Amino acid sequence: MCSLFKRRAPEVLPGVEPAPGEFPEVDGAALAAATYGKRVAGDFYDSLRVSPERILFGLLDVAGRRETNQPILAAAQTIFRNLGADLFSAPDINEADAMVELCVSMNRGIMEAAKGVRSCPAFIGCYHEEFGTLCYTNAGHTPGLLRDSSGVVELASTGLPLGLFSHATSDAPIIAIEKGAALLLVSRGVVEGSCKPDDAEDLKYGLEQVKERFLADVSHSPQELSAAILNKVGEFMCVPVMPDDMTALVFVRAS
Repeated sequence: MCSLFKRRAPEVLPGVEPAPGEFPEVDGAALAAATYGKRVAGDFYDSLRVSPERILFGLLDVAGRRETNQPILAAAQTIFRNLGADLFSAPDINEADAMVELCVSMNRGIMEAAKGVRSCPAFIGCYHEEFGTLCYTNAGHTPGLLRDSSGVVELASTGLPLGLFSHATSDAPIIAIEKGAALLLVSRGVVEGSCKPDDAEDLKYGLEQVKERFLADVSHSPQELSAAILNKVGEFMCVPVMPDDMTALVFVRAS
């Protein structure tokens, strides 16, 4: 932690807020999200049940300020919910193909709403309750962090951010989520949370510190994990500024 934080009055911290709205109930697992401070940029997160055994969730980061992003965010959410529910509803679908098709449609919808290019890194996952598997795509987003008995593994980018090229695609691998494992998604604002002591280089919180904090936290509560990650970033920041969007979304499979 930066030493200047010790001299900072606690009331300047914007504080961690739970994500608005309700996440669906998941058999043998749970989802939760939190934000730090006022949402001023383009973070978007959502989740819904798309079939009797599948849960779709995602975290997007649309470039630009929220006041100019509303049509783009609305278009992304409409496609995510409507097309996502349609693509993943049948029991015998190819989940990877469905995920690629969803991302292609969201990519084009974002570009149409933006009337041009608008970078939108995105991490979208579909969890299968019966099999305990996750089909995901990481379109230029901050790596997802999967914590299990082997440690913390990065789920790195599988393609370019949405909103840049009309025919861009992103791969959609499928992985097993072991019992007791947790998946952490954080927005760019979390890893770029900065501390700039007087006459010193601007320091970024960085993904490695997120990983260390995530690995050290023994909690199996997605609410507690998401809040703990954001609180640590808040403690790291040295100056009383209102940060850009800082969001953490956590999925936990029960032991």
